[in-house]
Amino acid sequence: MSVDKVIIDTSVWIDYFRGGDLPLSQMVDEIINGGEVCVPGIVLAELIQGAKSEREISIIEDMIETFTFLDIGPGNGGWVEAGRLSYDMKKAGAAVHLADCLIAVLARKNGCRIITRDRHFQALKSMAKIESTTI
Repeated sequence: MSVDKVIIDTSVWIDYFRGGDLPLSQMVDEIINGGEVCVPGIVLAELIQGAKSEREISIIEDMIETFTFLDIGPGNGGWVEAGRLSYDMKKAGAAVHLADCLIAVLARKNGCRIITRDRHFQALKSMAKIESTTI
């Protein structure tokens, strides 16, 4: 798996846009400048959902032009994989939101590492066969 392709999870983008956490901001800036940032459509949707103004939405929409946009693509294979992963996680006793399962599937399919603040990605690591770093 290539580690130069990175998905920055919604939780990290929120803290990055808020500022205030200088080490996090520096780390995200290094990722942006040193690797390929991949942004799943679901992450954009989550960020837009939480936006506080049209200006914020405009900045978020610009991410489509700035970074590599990832979407599930035609057909239902990715959706089925995400649903199956969520089902398997639930059976294993770890309820994980479907959106995060979709992010994990996209990461695996595109050879991306996930940077997140959400600890449940640790539970997804082995079952989804992904690389993630919780900060």
